[in-house]
Amino acid sequence: MTDTETTTATPEPGSPDARVERQVRRIAKHIERFTAAHGGGGDAVVEYVGRDATRIVLVGADGAWGDQVVRNRDIARAAIVKAGVTLHEEFPNELAAKVRTTEYEWSRMAGLQLGGAQG
Repeated sequence: MTDTETTTATPEPGSPDARVERQVRRIAKHIERFTAAHGGGGDAVVEYVGRDATRIVLVGADGAWGDQVVRNRDIARAAIVKAGVTLHEEFPNELAAKVRTTEYEWSRMAGLQLGGAQG
């Protein structure tokens, strides 16, 4: 019988796994701050943006919404779970109805639609 080596779940400092874990913790803290500022709790949807980008859309308990673009889907999902936010696989109608769109978003949408100034 051979001896087996016990491994720990903590990644070596500087390793790719350690960098990913730091990213997950940092993003989770952003999510936690957002949800705390908007009634506690919240919902999140992960959307594909491109090969190297994934968008996290957050909806707070008060209907406020925000988003953050991160490196990939696995990091996004791990951060959402770590933050304790409900993760949806798609954007359900009930969640869309809960979103509170402010005057800022309406003016941006109207400006883009009517050929107005961007930025």
